[in-house]
Amino acid sequence: MGQQLFGYRRENGKVGIRNHVIILPVDDISNAACEAVARQVQGTLALPHAYGRLQYGPDLDLHFRTMIGTGSNPNVAAVIVIGIEQNWAKKIADGIAETGKPVSYFSIEGNGDFETIRAASWKAKEYVQWATELQRQPIELKDLTISIKCGESDTTTGMGSCPTVSQAVDRLVDAGATVFFGETSELTGGEHLISERMATPELRERFLAIYEDYVGEIASKGVDLLGSQPTQGNIAGGLSTIEEKALGNIAKTGSKEVVGVLDPADKPENGPGLYFMDTSSAAAECITLMAAGGAVLHLFPTGQGNIIGNPIEPVVKITANPITAATMSEHIDVDVQGLLSRNISLEQAGDQLMEMICRTVNGRLTCAEALGHREFVMTKLYRSA
Repeated sequence: MGQQLFGYRRENGKVGIRNHVIILPVDDISNAACEAVARQVQGTLALPHAYGRLQYGPDLDLHFRTMIGTGSNPNVAAVIVIGIEQNWAKKIADGIAETGKPVSYFSIEGNGDFETIRAASWKAKEYVQWATELQRQPIELKDLTISIKCGESDTTTGMGSCPTVSQAVDRLVDAGATVFFGETSELTGGEHLISERMATPELRERFLAIYEDYVGEIASKGVDLLGSQPTQGNIAGGLSTIEEKALGNIAKTGSKEVVGVLDPADKPENGPGLYFMDTSSAAAECITLMAAGGAVLHLFPTGQGNIIGNPIEPVVKITANPITAATMSEHIDVDVQGLLSRNISLEQAGDQLMEMICRTVNGRLTCAEALGHREFVMTKLYRSA
């Protein structure tokens, strides 16, 4: 790969491939004010969501971690935080400010929507004009944090698009990059394959504890994943059990050892390499958590044709299914159906994906970005108070 890469080097040294100014609501009732600012100031991006009120304990901790992580993502140049209450808006802004990037917060209580929107819009305009003068600089693959997750899987996923992603994962890790994978419940039946790749016994123990806790919670609701298949799309695609699905899922993680085990939306602390993050298998939730952990680009193998995007982390979709490639071509960035017809080798499919990674890093909009897919979905652990 001889293509020179260019990205945005942030104040804390992290590297992004996009340059967003986001308007971040602390809570659901601040969505309207954030969206009003985004309508008023071109070049900003509001991230409305459904939560942030009367959460408590680990659920509230995860909310703050996701909010702060989203604003801290290297694809974000600057942030406006708006909340109903000043204390929580300040807490999130202070967390983001630790990166050194510009961030301001506004509270609606005591000011009302009109005054909050007015003040936030002035600051947002200032941030946009500042951000648009930032220049891309030469970067390397080792500067990147990339996440992976598959969706709408079928038989072609495990045979084609997931192995293609595994090619990229191994090459990225060898180059010194950081890669996240997750989907805790959809490792079922293959969890031992992941545990065997943990770099230390302590990581293995932590991973297995997280996995058992997750599937134990599912089982406590009267659901047994073993031997089952939870989605109709997977069944239509020829997958008969969760174990089959897990093997395809694991196929995309490559062959490298796992150097860290992360809580949802957590940031890696063990240096570069391959990390497991405890996430839902729901696409929008998973990618939102991984972006909050610092991932700047997502690789998404699909069989039946998932259409997921994310507002701040570009999603590159890969398929080996010729029907999906033909009927949903507007969603597919990398078509590796040649693997199944034996017209290309797995290494050549990996070359195609690496080329698309480089083009996306350098500014090419993914299909999801071009189509306006901005699915931002917070993970909620349990009912609010």
